[in-house]
Amino acid sequence: MLDITIAIPVYNEEKNLAKCLNAIGVGFVKKIVIIDSGSTDNTSMIADKYGVEVIKFKWNGKFPKKRNWFLQDHRPDTKWVLFLDADEYLTPEFKAELTEALKDDHYSGYWLNYSIYFLGKQLKGGYPLRKLALFKPGAGEYERIDEEQWSKLDMEIHEHPVIKGKAGIIKSKIDHQDFRGISHYVTKHNEYSSWEAFRYLKLINEIEVYNWTWKQRLKYRLMRSIFIGPIYFLGSFFLLGGFKDGARGFVFAILKMSYFTQIYCKIKEESAR
Repeated sequence: MLDITIAIPVYNEEKNLAKCLNAIGVGFVKKIVIIDSGSTDNTSMIADKYGVEVIKFKWNGKFPKKRNWFLQDHRPDTKWVLFLDADEYLTPEFKAELTEALKDDHYSGYWLNYSIYFLGKQLKGGYPLRKLALFKPGAGEYERIDEEQWSKLDMEIHEHPVIKGKAGIIKSKIDHQDFRGISHYVTKHNEYSSWEAFRYLKLINEIEVYNWTWKQRLKYRLMRSIFIGPIYFLGSFFLLGGFKDGARGFVFAILKMSYFTQIYCKIKEESAR
């Protein structure tokens, strides 16, 4: 049993949660916690069925959001905390590598890799997903953004944890597959694009002072360019191998182009007000 708390932030995740919990398995980690933003479906019932603790969260529109709130108000008493979305499923390969990796105590956190499922199948290319989602409680928190009510998203979306110490990498992938369908995908990314646009406008003169990854810095430098959408399409479909997935890879790249074009349009619209 690994000395880890797996924290799963949720809102109406009845279509994903049971598979997520099944993939973790009984006795793999010391604790599993659901952080629920007031789900109105069967999410809580599923958590109860699996005997998982549910912590209720209601955002007041200010810092902290859901993950940082959990770290501050319900700090895990385990050595590690892993933030796992309900549409992310631990694979046997990941669990085996994780078990070995945690025998090395030189790291304060780990970057995790994810396979992406789109239209029912795993993508061979397109847009790699990697997150710093496993770290020691007390080693850091998600970067602070004072949103002043310009966002309705109650959870950290693209904020990375800022931790003290070295971060390792676990290469084996976690499966990322949302069973809520393409309509939810489009709605979610519309909300995310608004968040990205407002964040850009808030931080436009402060980009260099943030401890961001090179991908974050590149993204924010491109946001005022009309070419940001086409650049992400070309990167997804050609540079990152989306062509290997045929029509699915093409559509995935189109949606990426649409997402970043939305961000550009929302920045221009807000700037003109």
